[in-house]
This record gives sequence, structure tokens and C-alpha cells, in this order.
Amino acid sequence: MPTDEQLAAGLLGRVQHGRLAASMRALPFLATARHIVVGGRVLLRIHKGYGHHRACAGSIVAYGADNLGSPRAGEGEGHWSVQVVGVCETVEPTSAQLALFGPAPRRVDDAPFEPVYLEVTPEFVTVHSTDGGLELAHQHCP
Repeated sequence: MPTDEQLAAGLLGRVQHGRLAASMRALPFLATARHIVVGGRVLLRIHKGYGHHRACAGSIVAYGADNLGSPRAGEGEGHWSVQVVGVCETVEPTSAQLALFGPAPRRVDDAPFEPVYLEVTPEFVTVHSTDGGLELAHQHCP
């Protein structure tokens, strides 16, 4: 049986995007992000233009992803969500990590996309499921 961290890593590997939650000037915000999991850490690619990375770097953040909008969830996979809470830092990804991210969007909200990369070191990991989502995930996780 995989640990919660292994299960979360396996589930995160099944989707490409999630939501980064943090606060800026005491106000909460959510930012969409592209993610990969490497060495037990979650690497994020977000748009630099909003300045969210400045609020996240050195702070505790939450990152969540799910399959709630996936057509596969309705075809026997069940619904699941993962939340990772931990310290966030700005990083420079390796060439191999950049390849895992795949191509970046060209534009975000009518502005050229400028990537910035963040790394979340998990302190707490939560996995939730409905309709057998974890049973299937346990079968497919390392």
C-alpha cells in the first residue's frame, strides 16, 4: 500500500494543472499552475506577470489538483483531489525538468507568457476521493 505522499504524487502525475493558494498583503488568492512532481517535491510553472511568485517565495502555500472536471472520473475512475501544503521557493529547473513541463502557453490574459518556477516542499499531504477514486489510484501508483 503506497503512502499518502506516494499516492498524491501518482495522482498529481495524472493531471497537468492545479491551483496555487497563498496570500498577498493579507488577501488570499488562487493562481493556476502547471506542475510536475520530482523527488517528492512539487515544481510549479506560473505566469510571472501577476507577481504571485513574490508572495509565494519563502512562504507556506497550498497547492491542489483534482480530476473533478475529467471525463474519466465519470467512467469508473471516481473523483479525487490532492492538496499539498509546504514551504515554497523560487527555483531554476533543469533541462530535464523543463522537458517534463512541456510547451508553455504563448499568452496569458492577452500578455506574453513569462514563466517563473516554484518548488513546494510538502509538509502536509491530503488525498480525498469519492466513488472508488482511491481504490483505483492505489492500483496504479508505484
